[in-house]
Amino acid sequence: MTDQTTLQPVATSARIQTLDVLRGVAVLGILAVNAAAFALPMSAAMSPEQSPFPLIGSSAVAQWVVEVFFHQKFVTLFSMLFGVSIFLVGGEREDEARGRVLRRRLMWLALFGVIHGAAFWFGDILLLYAWSGLFVMLMRSMQARSLILFGAAATLGLATLQAATLWLTVNGPAVLVDALSDDSMALTEGSVSASIAAYRSGWPGALIENLKAWGVLQSASLFGYVFATVPLMMLGMGLFKAGFFHGRLPTRVYAALIAPGGAVLALLGVLEWREAMAGPGVHATGGWADVVASYPIFITLAYASTLILATTRSLGGLTRIFAPVGRMAFTNYLTQTLIMTTLFYMPWGPRLMGQVDYPGQWAIVVAVWALQLIWSPLWLSRYRMGPLEWLWRCLTYGRRLPLRREA
Repeated sequence: MTDQTTLQPVATSARIQTLDVLRGVAVLGILAVNAAAFALPMSAAMSPEQSPFPLIGSSAVAQWVVEVFFHQKFVTLFSMLFGVSIFLVGGEREDEARGRVLRRRLMWLALFGVIHGAAFWFGDILLLYAWSGLFVMLMRSMQARSLILFGAAATLGLATLQAATLWLTVNGPAVLVDALSDDSMALTEGSVSASIAAYRSGWPGALIENLKAWGVLQSASLFGYVFATVPLMMLGMGLFKAGFFHGRLPTRVYAALIAPGGAVLALLGVLEWREAMAGPGVHATGGWADVVASYPIFITLAYASTLILATTRSLGGLTRIFAPVGRMAFTNYLTQTLIMTTLFYMPWGPRLMGQVDYPGQWAIVVAVWALQLIWSPLWLSRYRMGPLEWLWRCLTYGRRLPLRREA
């Protein structure tokens, strides 16, 4: 049993570098998907046909890149890595002291999530992770094999259910198509413009619009998101216990995960290109693009396997580039929100909501990536952890922890 007074955050020298690299790549990749949800009202971000920017020409290509290479791939990876962190912090279930630390960690994460979602940006994922973590923490003593089998089976089962639903939405009988079509996010004509105007009107208008979007997302989707996220966290925890994230498995295992992921990625690229060139609402692939897109787990595992091999077998420079971003993932995730909301609707910024098209959003994303790749190692050269990581850990462990590096 662990003594409560001896519990400490993991030392820098004991960190698992591949986890930091993967976490850094994931938090950067998530921004590419989230950019539209900062730059546009929720309905327009989720349903591009309601966007003020037609998906033609360079805008279509910009969205194609997001849909093929980023959408759902990096949040899936981040969810798996969060499952790893639950085990690293909480240990086995019989360790009561570490279990209490884990519960406090999740409690404070939920509070951060409520503040982040309600006051800044409706697309917050922290509250979702806190809720999901409460379930996953009960499973942290399961064997690797059981975690992997259950997590993979549930993830693939939910993906197949989603794929079937999306295919029927396009190809089913008219009555069924009407029943399956989700109009809950749809706005009446002119409402997108009104929402944009409210966001740009100042802090009260922007806060109200964000609160409405956050409330809709929480009430309509929270349970479904938790139901889908828990298996991913279990899968991540199981893979960690099996040595996957350490790079300890034979190279052929990683190659066996890269091959199908690459095939799914190539097929998705072709299908989504046909959809992009046909324009929104045409269903040029008869719903098959949506079917293939429902299985991001294959692409995510291929991404992770490639990065693990590159980090542990050949390209050690990836650690220097991405590990600092991953060590400050909490800070970088929330500073992405601060930067993007400042640009798009905070009263102290230029209020660009609804004014930046998809290629322009990509330019901002790349600029933020550059900033975070630069400032993360600079900060960590003087401090042990990111500022928000430090705050979260102080609250979690119930005492002030050292922040500055020793001379």
